[in-house]
Amino acid sequence: MKYANALAIVLALAAALAAFAAGSMDGMDMKPATQSQQAPRPVAAEIKKIDQKAGKVTLKHDPIENLGMSAMTMAFPVKNRVVLENFKVGDTVSVTFDNVDGKATVVDMRHP
Repeated sequence: MKYANALAIVLALAAALAAFAAGSMDGMDMKPATQSQQAPRPVAAEIKKIDQKAGKVTLKHDPIENLGMSAMTMAFPVKNRVVLENFKVGDTVSVTFDNVDGKATVVDMRHP
């Protein structure tokens, strides 16, 4: 009798744990976490330096919400370095940033 009671308790616990595990996974998004789920939006910035050869631009920019970055001055790679030919240091620009290959990258830059 003791054996039957112990077996019943073990089976009940196993069933409860299985139900809990299945319930806790229900509706969970199993994708890797990203910095933000926001779509990229243009950000106001000022060009401080252009490195055409390296394909980088240093910008004093407003907060970049989709990357979770506060306002600061920082160098960024540019997705298409040819676009840098259209700008000069001191220009005020509207810049769209996104995460490209794990790096905050300028994907679009325009004069406002």
